[in-house]
Amino acid sequence: MTPSPPPLIEFRNAALYRGSTRVFDDLNLTIEQGEQIAVLGPNGAGKTTLLKAINGELYPVRSPETVFRILGRERWNVWQLRKQIGIVSHDLHQRYTPTTTALEVVVSGYYSSIGVHGSLSELVSDEEIRMAKTLLAEFGLGDATDRPLEKLSTGQQRRALLARALVHDPATLVFDEPTEGLDLAAGFDYLSRIRALTRAGRNLLLVTHHLAELPPEIDRVILLADGRIVADGPKAQVLDEDLLSDVYATAVRVREVDGYYLAYPGS
Repeated sequence: MTPSPPPLIEFRNAALYRGSTRVFDDLNLTIEQGEQIAVLGPNGAGKTTLLKAINGELYPVRSPETVFRILGRERWNVWQLRKQIGIVSHDLHQRYTPTTTALEVVVSGYYSSIGVHGSLSELVSDEEIRMAKTLLAEFGLGDATDRPLEKLSTGQQRRALLARALVHDPATLVFDEPTEGLDLAAGFDYLSRIRALTRAGRNLLLVTHHLAELPPEIDRVILLADGRIVADGPKAQVLDEDLLSDVYATAVRVREVDGYYLAYPGS
């Protein structure tokens, strides 16, 4: 009998801090491989802290009762973890200098670095450059390989970051506020690309506070508030008007249209 694969993420009795602030006191959460999940919540709910833990940037406080595993392992080399989980976030986007070229953005994904400067550039292989150019072309950036980010639109920059996340062909993709800074057309284009990757069989974990960013393929929603999991379950169950109104402390109405959920002010 083939053993079941380990969960993508497993927290038990976990306390997570950002600096000196305790964000989660007793976090218990399991995300299986192959799930399509969104994490929602207002500002300050703990979304970024949870993402940084999944990203391997911080670990829970050690205690005998605490369990924290990513793909069944308690410790990861970040470079190795990036081969399993691709990350695209606004924070990552902001860390690149305006003069970094689109090609350098993608190639840096092989090394979990910000750019490929100095001695690191000597490690880059011809095959990595070839594959990076192929990915850029797939995302409509074939003629922009040598253009700096400052010469690209925000949508093009975000597509370059998505190509970066795919250099190791990871099974899981994590997005943090995916359409942040994008206009309507660029946002729709970007979300359609995320949908295509999801339909191709990738595990999707999307962190946001905008319901409209949730592709129809999302089937589980985790709702956070004040460092607590307020609700965790099927999308239609969690995206409840009364529940969202309580969490966001404002009247919220919700409508489902063609698999998308839209939030608008209630009375």
